[in-house]
Amino acid sequence: MSEEKPLVTGNVWRVLRQFTDARIGLGRAGISLPTRELLKFQLAHARARDAVHFPLDVKRLVENLSASPADLPGDSPLLLKSQAQDRLTYLQRPDLGRELSQESLEQLVRHRVRDQSEPVVAIVIVDGLSSSAIQNNAEPMVTQLLRDLNEEPGGWRLAPVTIVEQGRVAIGDEIGECLGASVVVVLIGERPGLSSPDSLGMYLTWGPERGLRDARRNCISNVRPGGLSFEQASQRLRYLMEEARRLRISGVSLKDRTDEVVIETTADSTTFLTD
Repeated sequence: MSEEKPLVTGNVWRVLRQFTDARIGLGRAGISLPTRELLKFQLAHARARDAVHFPLDVKRLVENLSASPADLPGDSPLLLKSQAQDRLTYLQRPDLGRELSQESLEQLVRHRVRDQSEPVVAIVIVDGLSSSAIQNNAEPMVTQLLRDLNEEPGGWRLAPVTIVEQGRVAIGDEIGECLGASVVVVLIGERPGLSSPDSLGMYLTWGPERGLRDARRNCISNVRPGGLSFEQASQRLRYLMEEARRLRISGVSLKDRTDEVVIETTADSTTFLTD
C-alpha cells in the first residue's frame, strides 16, 4: 500500500519568513501556488486597495484624539481640506492635494487673527494614500509625541493640531506658513504595500513655506505596530527637531544620527592599526 504524497511541496527558504513579511518560500502545489498562499495574497491586495480608497473617518479620529491622555494644544483639532474635492480627483490630480481649499485657508487666517502667538511646532495629520494608517496609528503617535515634547526641558510651543482630508505631504508647508510655525511635522498615510497597508510616515520641515522642494524634508517611515514603534519614531523625530532648531536647517543637510554607535576611546586603547 503506497503512502499518499502531500499536496503542497515545501520550500527550504520558508525558514527565512521569521525575519521578514516578504512572500518567500511559499511552496507549490503542482506548478501553482498553494491555495492558502494565493488567498493570503488576494486578502493583502484587497486591504491595500481599501487603504487607498476608503475615506478617513474624521469623526472617529477626532473622538480618539479628544480621548487622548496627552493634552492637545488649544483649539485642536482644526479640520481642513485640500483643493481635491473627492478621492478620484485626489488620485488623478496630486497637485490639488498639495494646496488648501479656499475655505480652509480662510479658516487658518481667522485663527491667526485670534491667536497672535508665534507657535514653534505645527503637527499636521493628513490622510494621504492610506486612510488605514491614519485611522489606526495617528492618535497613538500624536499622544506619544505630545507626551515626550511636554517632558523636553527646552519646551516646544505648539500650534493647534490640524487634520487634512485629501492631502499630500507638501500641504503641511502651507499650513505651517499660515500658522507662523518654525517647524512643521506632517503625519501621513504612506502608499500601502502588500504587507503594510497601514504604514505611517512623518515628514519634518524647518521654516515651512509654500513651494518648498522635497529635499527640504526629513522623513521617518514605516511607523506602525509591525514596523517602527511609536516610542522609537518619537525619539527620532525629537532628535531631528532639536537639530533642526539648533542648525536652522532640515532635509538632505540634516542627518539622522540616532542609529550611530559612539565608540569611546582612552589613552590606553589600541587598535589593529596601531598594534
